[in-house]
Amino acid sequence: MTSTSMPLGLARFNALEERAALAVLHEVCASATWARRLLATRPYATPDDLYTASDAAMARLTPADLEEAMAGHPPIGRPKPGDATSAREQQGMAGASAELRAEMLELNLAYQEKFGHVFLICATGRTAEQMRDAVRERIGNAPEREREIVRTELGRINRIRLARLVEGGT
Repeated sequence: MTSTSMPLGLARFNALEERAALAVLHEVCASATWARRLLATRPYATPDDLYTASDAAMARLTPADLEEAMAGHPPIGRPKPGDATSAREQQGMAGASAELRAEMLELNLAYQEKFGHVFLICATGRTAEQMRDAVRERIGNAPEREREIVRTELGRINRIRLARLVEGGT
């Protein structure tokens, strides 16, 4: 790719009709508000333009929008059957011991009881131990602090997923 050419995946995304583009964005993030905001600023000249729009849309999500976005994510260690994206992102849990898996289940449940939603972390590239340590640390956060951490983690996840889209991957 030369510096003046647009990645094929980005060109395809820009060319999609609105309903198809909305479906693609929903696979990236379950927030309808986030997706509508990204649709409103198409077409994107560069991947960075798309990532910047994503970050701006994420920053403006309300608590209800964040809840909608989080609802699209399965608990760490339990990706939805047939969900290749979650399985790929949570690959660090694949080799975890039965003890660590049980501990993560227990921590996930305690976190969900406290905050009312799944523990959300950008799991890509993290080991099972790193994810366990993160939930242990974050469970002590105040709800307002945790909401902002979740917003940051969602933004990271969205960027990774958008990069796959731009590259033409799934």
